[in-house]
Amino acid sequence: MTEVGQSRDARRASKGTKDGRNPVSRLFASLGLFISQILDELRKVVRPTRSELWNYTVVVIVFVTVMMALVSGLDFGFGKLVAFVFGNGG
Repeated sequence: MTEVGQSRDARRASKGTKDGRNPVSRLFASLGLFISQILDELRKVVRPTRSELWNYTVVVIVFVTVMMALVSGLDFGFGKLVAFVFGNGG
């Protein structure tokens, strides 16, 4: 069958596109859908109040400070232990 005699669906199938659009328009349609989905999700975001944000900030700072102290203490202790074991700890 020649291309002139083919049905529109057969020509679409032979091009390899499902909806008959060219790849560039499909790219822009996909990007548009992606951006609209991003905006829809951003509308669902619940932003913290000023007091909640302050509380979260304080909690993070306290947690990081405690973890730094813990890691520093362990580092100091293991350093002393290694120096003692290998003969450099007086």
